[in-house]
Amino acid sequence: MAIEIEQFMCRQDNFGVLMRDSDSGEVALIDAPEEAPILAAIERTGWVPSRLFVTHHHGDHVAANLALKERFKLRIVGPEAEKAKIPGIDETVEDGSRIPFGGETIEVIFTPGHTAGHVTYHLPQAKVAFAADTLFALGCGRLLECAPPVMFASLNRLAALPADTKVYCGHEYTLANARFALTVDPDNAALQARAKKVEALRAENRATLPTTIGAELETNPFLRWSDAAIRKNLGMENAADVEVFAEIRRRKDSF
Repeated sequence: MAIEIEQFMCRQDNFGVLMRDSDSGEVALIDAPEEAPILAAIERTGWVPSRLFVTHHHGDHVAANLALKERFKLRIVGPEAEKAKIPGIDETVEDGSRIPFGGETIEVIFTPGHTAGHVTYHLPQAKVAFAADTLFALGCGRLLECAPPVMFASLNRLAALPADTKVYCGHEYTLANARFALTVDPDNAALQARAKKVEALRAENRATLPTTIGAELETNPFLRWSDAAIRKNLGMENAADVEVFAEIRRRKDSF
């Protein structure tokens, strides 16, 4: 059993993802930011999706839902908590839902914070997670519908996945995130090295994703709230972890 993944750009900075189980030939799409690039990816790969897995309701993740449903008769799956806001939804999932996909099982992790019903799709055998706008490479999503403790809890859940889990995110934000991360964690040698790699990739217009949980634990300040150097830099040596996270997010919002 092998999961194949085709990642491609949509809109200005969104990622689209096609996923195929090589044994069964089953294909799914993760989010639907824009119809034309998705159709191009389907044409390029020959992978025709039968299902669309939606992570959250924002327009830049569901814009092509109805057009793709009409064209391919695909089944749209999304979070129960946001079903009223997801066009064309056929099936809902909640925390702990398990969805067969070829020889794999997709596990649903409830990861609210960016939106109140956001979910992450995790394939434990393939060691892949589709985190959309909860966890970014070197960042996390803006807290548009929830308070910091909610996102903090969601990030804790993702941080607990195996370190070699590949993480696919919703946007190409890594360069801006790296520049901010260096203001919070300037003496982190792993972060310094990663920031240089990100600069080089983006200079060549190459994607910085996927990332891994291990890489984020080493370099992403939004997962490093307990780090002594970050706490000292923020003047928050004795603060609670969630308070440190909230301050980092507040600074990023105005960066």
